[in-house]
Amino acid sequence: MTSQEITITAPPIDRQEEILTPEALAFISALHRASYGRRQELLKARQDRRQQIGNGVDPRFLRETSEIREDPNWRVAPPAPGLEDRRVEITGPVDRKMTINALNSGAKVWLADMEDSSTPSWQNVIQGQLNLIDALERRIDFTSPEGKEYTLGESTPTIVVRPRGWHLPEKHLLVDNQPLAGGVVDFGLYFFHNAQRLIDQGKGPYFYLPKIENHLEARLWNDLFILAQDLLGIPQGTIRATVLIETITAAFEMEEILYELRDHASGLNAGRWDYLFSVIKNFRTRGPRFVLPDRNQITMTAPFMRAYTEQLVRACHRRGAMAIGGMAAFIPSRRDPEANAIALEKVRADKTREAEDGFDGSWVAHPDLVPVALEVFDRVLGERPNQLDKQRADVTPDDKALLNISSTQGNITETGIRNNIEVGIRYIESWLRGNGAAAINNLMEDAATAEISRSQLWQWIYAEAITDQGEVVTEEWVRELTNQEFERLPRHQDDRFDDAREIFEEVALGEAFPTFLTVPAYARFLHEANEPSLARSAA
Repeated sequence: MTSQEITITAPPIDRQEEILTPEALAFISALHRASYGRRQELLKARQDRRQQIGNGVDPRFLRETSEIREDPNWRVAPPAPGLEDRRVEITGPVDRKMTINALNSGAKVWLADMEDSSTPSWQNVIQGQLNLIDALERRIDFTSPEGKEYTLGESTPTIVVRPRGWHLPEKHLLVDNQPLAGGVVDFGLYFFHNAQRLIDQGKGPYFYLPKIENHLEARLWNDLFILAQDLLGIPQGTIRATVLIETITAAFEMEEILYELRDHASGLNAGRWDYLFSVIKNFRTRGPRFVLPDRNQITMTAPFMRAYTEQLVRACHRRGAMAIGGMAAFIPSRRDPEANAIALEKVRADKTREAEDGFDGSWVAHPDLVPVALEVFDRVLGERPNQLDKQRADVTPDDKALLNISSTQGNITETGIRNNIEVGIRYIESWLRGNGAAAINNLMEDAATAEISRSQLWQWIYAEAITDQGEVVTEEWVRELTNQEFERLPRHQDDRFDDAREIFEEVALGEAFPTFLTVPAYARFLHEANEPSLARSAA
């Protein structure tokens, strides 16, 4: 690697030098230079595609990649060590307490999340990398302000890291006066410091890739994997990646995405909440056919969601890849056993449907849900580590079924509007304080569910949607309800509710529609300006 310079614009934090070594900086600088131009082209292509959809051009299976879909012979790499059995995966941010809880949860896999459940403050970016190293070295512990001690148990799950998506910059690290991609920073630093350590432990560097919109974006990740392995002398194919199918456009290119990553691919995940957000975002101006009911009325049994999940399982198993189900976001309450029982039964039914559909595993957000999901998948899988042999030949790829949104049952209600306002503002406030996984009304909310909340409001206003009581959803009415809900929020001395409301009203009620609420929020409130310092990287 040649000598490079990276400008660090953030104030230094404790132990930062352990992560931002000259060699690590040279490594991520090389990844940035190799990907920057193509990343910009792909982000521009996203805008063009959204504009086409907004103008009435529906996504369809691609003619130019039909040979890939029709070729029955190619397969992805076989399951990597530690990824043969993924029946329950727990997700959560990489702060110290959550890291220990996830690793002690009894799940098979921990999705160590640097994306939707993590606020990308400079403190969190660097501390998250330190926590992962400390966890792999088994030197991690935590004591709460109340004196409760958290230590690592004997048996821990396989770690799969989710870096930020292509759209998010890391403005605290500049090369040639340009910010690095957040995903390049998260992936590159974790890989640089831990790839050999993970191999020595009998596993490997594994990743979840978020927000991918087409197979060309997967190709860029694959090229970065090849370069990263070459630069460190790691054997090709050591990296394994699971792609979240959480955008409507990616749903039409599932096999192509697996094909692009095939030597590094380990599966696809049904990222249900971001998927709903993507549907709303892309079709928000297309009229009543694409207007969905209250968020809590949209279940996985809706025809377009069934088409999405069944076609995902078929695509995965046809190519030897794992199919991982969606998130169970319920947080059990020890104070309301009756409500708990009802909610757990819904979780059990959801996981049963996934297991019987052929999924090889599924996500939970809370350690108390691990036994429920394990029980369901144990019953279906038995001693088998997965059900890759369940090919789902009964499922026919159907691009029109993926867009059968109008048959979704449900209503728009004032309660749903108020809930979207509450969740949107409360989540953004939590995110601004550095907590990207917020417990709200017994659900673990992350950026994806906040995105659904604000985008539904924007679409309902634009479409002049009508509630079940005959009320037209107007900007004026939603602003009135926002005032009422804001007054009910539990204020405290150091809260960020005023800032949160400012962002919420911009992304939910503004004339323009920002593609992600985290982009303006990051630029305005999380980019820590400091006297820039040049960090010289080693050759």
